[in-house]
Amino acid sequence: MDWGHLIVFNVTLLAAMAAPGPALLFALRQSVSGGFITGVLTGAGLAVVAAAWTGAALLGLDAVFALFPFAYSGLKLIGALYLLWVAYGLWRDAAQPVGKEATPGAKAFLGGMLVNLANPKSVLFAASVLIVIFPPDLSLGQKALIVGNHLCVELAVYALFAAALASPPARTGYLRLKPVIDRLAGALLGALGLRLLLDR
Repeated sequence: MDWGHLIVFNVTLLAAMAAPGPALLFALRQSVSGGFITGVLTGAGLAVVAAAWTGAALLGLDAVFALFPFAYSGLKLIGALYLLWVAYGLWRDAAQPVGKEATPGAKAFLGGMLVNLANPKSVLFAASVLIVIFPPDLSLGQKALIVGNHLCVELAVYALFAAALASPPARTGYLRLKPVIDRLAGALLGALGLRLLLDR
């Protein structure tokens, strides 16, 4: 493995993070409604689990899912139900004051973790990306470097994301359009949850 492999991996990771999905939507809403610290803590929770999925893929968890499909199905079911629960809360509370909306402190970190734990397909995605980018004979130290790199990239991206979205103009715009934005986010998360629930 050389630095070129890590560069390609990071470019792929940034592209995947930019794609609309549960993690991006949750981080967006938490940052705008709860402020910078809440956004950073949410991003940290998302990053820890995303890096853990990469570590799991490097250690062969995708093979375990292939051998024991019921384990994968169980994780998918739990994840889908959690996303649907978050979507319901967003839709239900769309008209409530912003102070009641964001999940602060340790709950923000835990919420970020749960959102990324909610999608076991991440480990399969990570496995496919890793197979394409990295050589097969990685040492344990190289695997740890890849996981640490993944964690650092996600932490940096979500911190920048929180700083941009927690700015006064972003917050003012969110407060003005909060019912529409929250219901749209709820609908998208609900659709993603249903897709995860029904996907075969």
